[in-house]
Amino acid sequence: MDYFDDEEFREMLADYERTVEAGELVFMDVDDLADIADYYQQQGRYDDAQRVLERVQELDPDSIVALDYMTHQAINEGDFESAEQYLDRMDDHDAPEYTYCRAEIWIAQQQVDKADDYLRRCLKEVPAEEYQDFVLDTVNLYTDYGYNEKAMEWMMRARQENTDDFKELMARTLFGLGKYDDSERIFNELIDRHPFQKRYWNALASTQFMKEDYNAAVSSSEYAIAIDPGDAEGLLAKANGLYQLENYEEALDYYRRYSEKMPDDEFGLLHQGCCLINLARNDEALEVLQRAVDKAPDDSPYLAEIYQEIAFAYSEQGQPESALYYIDQTEAAGYNAADAEVLRGHILLSHDRLQEAESAFQQAVRLSTDREQTVVRIIVSIYDNHYVDTAYKMFQNFFSNIAGDDCRVGYAYMALCCYDLQKSDEFLGYLKEACERNPHEARTVLGHLFPADVKAADYYQYMIDKMKQ
Repeated sequence: MDYFDDEEFREMLADYERTVEAGELVFMDVDDLADIADYYQQQGRYDDAQRVLERVQELDPDSIVALDYMTHQAINEGDFESAEQYLDRMDDHDAPEYTYCRAEIWIAQQQVDKADDYLRRCLKEVPAEEYQDFVLDTVNLYTDYGYNEKAMEWMMRARQENTDDFKELMARTLFGLGKYDDSERIFNELIDRHPFQKRYWNALASTQFMKEDYNAAVSSSEYAIAIDPGDAEGLLAKANGLYQLENYEEALDYYRRYSEKMPDDEFGLLHQGCCLINLARNDEALEVLQRAVDKAPDDSPYLAEIYQEIAFAYSEQGQPESALYYIDQTEAAGYNAADAEVLRGHILLSHDRLQEAESAFQQAVRLSTDREQTVVRIIVSIYDNHYVDTAYKMFQNFFSNIAGDDCRVGYAYMALCCYDLQKSDEFLGYLKEACERNPHEARTVLGHLFPADVKAADYYQYMIDKMKQ
């Protein structure tokens, strides 16, 4: 039986929650508080977990539980000097907390080989009864930092178990490796065992989303929401799926509901803005995107994208100078310089400033480290601005003189040009190439031409069969 289901733990948790609800100070053993924090983290109640750990720090700042918490806080803030200082205060260097913090500091600093050598040395000293826990904790550590191949390498050291925790960790490791079918299968097995565990439904939605099975992802997220109507992860999963299905009105509603639960997360506001732009409600989009800027920290990974969407909104409003200002801001926020110039050219072209657009596109090619990708993006911009014949001719030159034999980009867009220009034979030829070389691009670009249940890899054969009817 899971310790968190034990009656003793449940009574302790109830005592803690009654004390908090009464507004009284909590006085409990720090190890018991650590268990409560672990429980909250398992339930996805991260704010509650942090409050517990902050109380641990207040009660006994030199306990290994408090030092473990403070070390992780410092790592998360990138303050590795403080993290090392907290680590040095841990007296027991054989404690698991010390071992994992020591390794995590190195991993967070991208010294992965150093961390791995250390962990493998530690593994040799671990008692037999602790071997499995040590291996799986190491897998979790690598998974948290996105070192999925390392995670699988350690997963293979573990004894195979039929437990929920083992299967979930295997599913998450497979997900990190991009093995979405296998990950989906395991999460379905876990759901068969525990149909009311929202964590599994949300994880299943993520695997389905990555497989571009957006209808299934929306359906799975709905189960999570049915279990917990206020679950932020479920609300976001449904919003993301609806957005990919171009159901912008309903996606907007779910992004708003997500933002109500996570008011300081700029991601929800960014995607509200994206929905509003797609709904041609640009005034509202600008207002919500500015709120996203205000919420986003300076190092937000979404800041450049927020500026990009603001630029698009201003461009749609007929204010190109404001749009161009925000293109400059995208680059300042770390956006790829060549991609920023493509965006600049796109906006200039949409306002019939042809010579300036040409200069921006030329600058993009000069700055690019991936010429094929940049040239395709430029041609797509020209297509999107309704210069279809020009885009067609540029693609002809691209495939004749620029694209290498292993090029995977552009074929679906060229197929679309041929479709628009009613060049049927060429359309079929490029469609075949798109299906074989890049099904993802084929679905993104050509999906509106096919029934939703047809796989992108099958578009060519579907079209051939349709023409025979």
